[in-house]
Amino acid sequence: MRSASVSRRTNETDVSVSVGLDGTGKASIATGVGFLDHMLELLARHALVDLEVKVTGDLHVDFHHTTEDAGIALGEAVRTALGDKRGIVRYASLDLPMDETLTRVAIDVSGRPFLVFRSEFPTQKIGEFDTELVREFFQAFAMNAGITLHIETLYGANSHHIAESCFKGLARVLRQAVSRDPREGDRVPSTKGNL
Repeated sequence: MRSASVSRRTNETDVSVSVGLDGTGKASIATGVGFLDHMLELLARHALVDLEVKVTGDLHVDFHHTTEDAGIALGEAVRTALGDKRGIVRYASLDLPMDETLTRVAIDVSGRPFLVFRSEFPTQKIGEFDTELVREFFQAFAMNAGITLHIETLYGANSHHIAESCFKGLARVLRQAVSRDPREGDRVPSTKGNL
């Protein structure tokens, strides 16, 4: 099973993440941020990865460091679990509908981190969660996972639906891109020979 665990401790947060890429979608999430917990639980379920995330953060300041550092550690864990990326599909994309919202997500498990994020939120908060932190999470995740990630909400009116469609979209493309391609065998899916 392709899996990895990462611990990250700073003056702002103490984060531990374990990920199993060939899992069933089991999740144990405790970040202290209810909305982030919800997003990570659905990420695990729709990506069919087993995920444990525990964060103790400076929530008396705000949710920024907890959200960003969770993304950093999860990205590191996914990158480590993928190893040399032999035999993976590598690319995936989809349009994900959620009620009135439609979000397009595309991924390249390339070793070249990059994020394009084109989603706008009609409100500044979802409950107590700052909507600007959605982008911060994806930025941290993409940079540390070593992936190219494009997220674009084509339309939507509800901030919760927009955020959830972004996370579910990532889950679905990640699930496909890291899956094993039987035709690829043990090769790295690149003419360069490594990713």
